[in-house]
Amino acid sequence: MKGNTKKKFGMLLLASVLLVSAGCSSSGGDSKSAGSGSSSSNAAQDAKADDTSPITFSFFGADASPNWNKMQDEIGKEITKRTGVTINAEYAVSGAGTDKISLMAASGEYPDFIFAKGDVDKLVEAGAMIDLTDLIDKYGPNLKKVYGKYMNRLPYSNDDKAIYVLPTNGAVDQQYFDAGGGFEIQNAVLKELGYPEVKTVKDFENVLQQYKDKHPTIDGKPTIPLTLDADDWRIMITVTNPAFLTTGAPDDGEYFINPETNEAQLHYKRPEEKEYFRWLNHMYNVGLLDKDTFVQKSDQYKSKIASGRVLGLIDQEWGYSDAENALKTAGKAERTYAHFPVTLSDEYKDHSFQDTGFVAGWGVGITTACKDPVRLIKFLDFLASDEGQVLRNWGIEGKHYNIVDGKRVIPDDVQDKKVNDNANFTKTSGIGLYTTFSAHYGDGVKDPSGNYYTTNFPDQIVASYTQPEKDTLKAYGATTWKDLFPSEKDFPVKPWGAAYNMATPQDGNYNVIYQKTQDIIRKRIPEAILAKPEQFDSIYDNMLKELDAAGAKEIEKQYTELIKERVELWSGSAQ
Repeated sequence: MKGNTKKKFGMLLLASVLLVSAGCSSSGGDSKSAGSGSSSSNAAQDAKADDTSPITFSFFGADASPNWNKMQDEIGKEITKRTGVTINAEYAVSGAGTDKISLMAASGEYPDFIFAKGDVDKLVEAGAMIDLTDLIDKYGPNLKKVYGKYMNRLPYSNDDKAIYVLPTNGAVDQQYFDAGGGFEIQNAVLKELGYPEVKTVKDFENVLQQYKDKHPTIDGKPTIPLTLDADDWRIMITVTNPAFLTTGAPDDGEYFINPETNEAQLHYKRPEEKEYFRWLNHMYNVGLLDKDTFVQKSDQYKSKIASGRVLGLIDQEWGYSDAENALKTAGKAERTYAHFPVTLSDEYKDHSFQDTGFVAGWGVGITTACKDPVRLIKFLDFLASDEGQVLRNWGIEGKHYNIVDGKRVIPDDVQDKKVNDNANFTKTSGIGLYTTFSAHYGDGVKDPSGNYYTTNFPDQIVASYTQPEKDTLKAYGATTWKDLFPSEKDFPVKPWGAAYNMATPQDGNYNVIYQKTQDIIRKRIPEAILAKPEQFDSIYDNMLKELDAAGAKEIEKQYTELIKERVELWSGSAQ
């Protein structure tokens, strides 16, 4: 829902790990001493870091960034103009992050800084990450300002208090004004059916069935009531994560955390989730679930959506936004999607917006390959400054926004491009491409001028909707999609934050067992969904036995300890 998702990736060639950089190279070294920036005199380091002479830092991001334009976008050029820094970035594509980071850890060759997501533990174990504590203290006033009361969430663990990453996947003091996940239905479908009630999976199913019966084809091609993206790690987002969201549990990755005891278990063991997968089995057997769901690639999934003939989705908007933008560009705004907090039955509440507090964990770290960590940390500090955040989020004054009566305002022509030609706008402007690189405030936080740091606040969100979206929201008595969802006020703050972004044990056999359980799940869940109804119980129950036989109870015990340690580490910090 909030974009906080766990991802595992496939293979890229090691040869492309390192990108040529001026002033940095792939050298080894002790992580603690590298973190202090003490390889040369402090005076010399300070002088070098304060200049704006040209320098290039290499970067690897364990997330795809399809619109990255090598900093030749307008924001990228402005960042280089103000700092002298160019980022020579490489991003994972189609699931390449995990294996590539493993190869980095094995080879000892790293980029200057890295966004490793859940695999930073591999790099820490390899001694690749420098401790940023002293660098932040000496050269990061803006970083310290942004993280503020959450600084005690930055240390790696109870045993290792080093700061290896600047959390950037989560925003500080984030408020959520909109929803980008849940169950999606085309606005055209809802309009034709008179905007029916959509609360349970049965409601969702009925809407798709009714429209398919009326329109077996769209633009001359067979109508697809529901398709999912099960390509590699995407199976988690569209197939397995909805099992806990529809049954009253929050997103804690592959685990369900008992809120009373902090005990963890693989979430598939919850009996109510079995019933969700039974419903998917039913959807397949009645012909409403795309028969290609478990064999298609992500590009094929998006292509179907872009054709306008997919009535429903169960996904996060970032997973299909390219296809939805294509629909807007093609003049098919009515085929864009509404978002609903669908549950298995009325007894459950969607926990998408349960507050995690500030989510530390995933972020950017500087490696031992970087010869000038002071210059790099000062660059990251600039990006965290008010100036840097406004530049990253709003763009350039006079080009992407104007100041009107003291308020930042996006011109109509720019707003039109953001709504109807978003991919091209992002690639040319650079707005939205630099969030990962440094600390940032969340939506709803205002800067000293009284303006919001980000453009995601109610008025601006509403302005970004297409007319069909606005019509649907009006019909359901809502202003934004989030209005349809249970509020964060309905749930307590989770004391462990988001469990999926914790570093996992590198010693022992945790990762081996975890991978075995993933292999079982990714084989058996599709098998159970595609089976005849009378075979479902046998397949699902045998899967649970297989998981325990593979060591699930052992890793559940280890994960429980991690949860308890994080709660202890974060105890006393602001939620």
